[in-house]
This record gives sequence, C-alpha cells and structure tokens, in this order.
Amino acid sequence: MIEIAFREGDSKSFETLLKSYMEPPLKHYEKELASIRTGRASIALLENIKVDAYGQMMTLKEVATLGAPDPRLLTIQPWDKSIIAEIEKAVAASELGAAPINDGALIRIQLPQMSTSRRDELIKLLGKKTEECKVSLRNIRKDFHNEVRDADKKHIISEDFAKRLADLLQKITDQYIEKAEQINSKKAAEIGHI
Repeated sequence: MIEIAFREGDSKSFETLLKSYMEPPLKHYEKELASIRTGRASIALLENIKVDAYGQMMTLKEVATLGAPDPRLLTIQPWDKSIIAEIEKAVAASELGAAPINDGALIRIQLPQMSTSRRDELIKLLGKKTEECKVSLRNIRKDFHNEVRDADKKHIISEDFAKRLADLLQKITDQYIEKAEQINSKKAAEIGHI
C-alpha cells in the first residue's frame, strides 16, 4: 500500500513520489534484457547464473572473473579452482544454449551463431518481458489512482485537484511505458541484426 501525504495544489511532490515508484520496474526490465543474448557475447549472460559454492548458492560474478574476449566467446576464470566443476555444471544447466569447455583453470563458452528460429524465440521472450514491465507500471498507476480517488472521496483534496493528479498520473505512466517501448525496440533491433 502506498502512503501519500496529499497537500492541495502540490502536484510536484506527487510527481516525484510517482517517479520514484516507476523507476525500479524500468531498471529491473533493463537488467533483465541485458541477460538476453544478442549477436555478440556479453558477460551479462553469465553474471546471474547461480552456482552451488561453499555450501550456498552464489552468483557466478561472486566466484569468478568473467570475460568476453571475442564476439562469440565467453570466459570464466574461477578465483578458487576447487569449484570449477560446480561452475561448469551450473553453466551447462543454464538457459545459455552453449556447452562449456573446461581446461582445468578456465572455462570457455563458444556461442553458436544464432539461427532464425532462436532469434524468433528471443523476440517472443523480449515481448513477454516488455509486457511484464508494462503490467508493473500499470499496477503502480492503479495503486496511485486508488489513493487519489480515496483522498477525493474523503475530501482531503478537492475534486479539481484530484482530476489534475489523475491526468498527471496518466501522463507520467504513458512516458514510462514509452521508455519501455523504446528499450524494447532497441533490443529487438540488436537481436534481429545478423
């Protein structure tokens, strides 16, 4: 539940609070998209893979140095060589779609050229992630709208001010959805580029 301290005529604090709630879903969306593979290798593909190390689940970036020396090659250099087998298992079990090659000190992952069907799958995944982001933004809008409506019903704010806040709420929501669409278009172009 969102707590808003309404003051008649003060739409700036409302706008600031709204933006502070709408930024995290957009940042999360950008982070999610970083893990979707495009035509080039990126360490973001590996960073959040979970590895069973030292009796607990840790992310790959917490136990190894990650690198992308070539456009289609990723490297993993564990800080502790004793967990290299666990790292190899975790990478093999991930949704990366490539087999790790272990030479005892370094794990290499040669990424295959993406097929048209794989690109189509990634475009569908991108659409799903975009829609999840939009739903999060719309849920925030709904929560804020409910607060404005309740404040109007309880006569905390005037009807005119409630209408102004509702219009501002819709305008800002549209801006954030447009940002998500722009990020989606950019990523779709990267995926489609051969």
